[in-house]
Amino acid sequence: MEHKKTYNSMELETEHGSIMIEGPIAGKELSELEFHEDLVAFRPPAQQHKAIIEIADLPEGRILIVRADKMIVGYVTFLYPDPLERWSEGNMDNLIELGAIEIIPKYRGNGVGKALLKVSMLDDAFEDFIVITTEYYWHWDLKGTGLNVWEYRKVMEKMMQAGGLEYYATDDPEISSHPANCLMAKIGSRVDNESIQQFDRLRFMNRYMY
Repeated sequence: MEHKKTYNSMELETEHGSIMIEGPIAGKELSELEFHEDLVAFRPPAQQHKAIIEIADLPEGRILIVRADKMIVGYVTFLYPDPLERWSEGNMDNLIELGAIEIIPKYRGNGVGKALLKVSMLDDAFEDFIVITTEYYWHWDLKGTGLNVWEYRKVMEKMMQAGGLEYYATDDPEISSHPANCLMAKIGSRVDNESIQQFDRLRFMNRYMY
């Protein structure tokens, strides 16, 4: 499958000044930017910086960033699902996962996450894809925000809805392990019925085992 990537950007005024939301960004450009030390949700900042550079250079990989001057203060990743997850089992070349989204605490609450997803979805190529995201409460910054799991879940849902993603039921054991976890997805307007049915089978794999 051909992975067309069209650059989009928008400037956003926040209480801390103007920031740029843009992407997809190539690995070389990402390597030339600094990576904020508060981007620690998934792994230490230096390791995560390296990881997003590698994702950006994958054929299907997309990294969009929030940039304050030469500093990355937020990002979102899109790539094929992890081979260890059920979402990769269908070998669907038109199923992409929003793998991670992170904004430093300083810029949260300014609509930055919503804007990042809106800019991501400006690319018409996404109409050819099913975009999924799996939300697990153990990745959430409950301590830093002071929110409980349900309040944080509501924040995450609203942010994902800004990118057109909706809640989808699933029997995936990891998602089902806690009621705050959830699967959200956006099915592009050009996705064929066969792919949608295949996605439904992935969502409810346990139903088809008996």
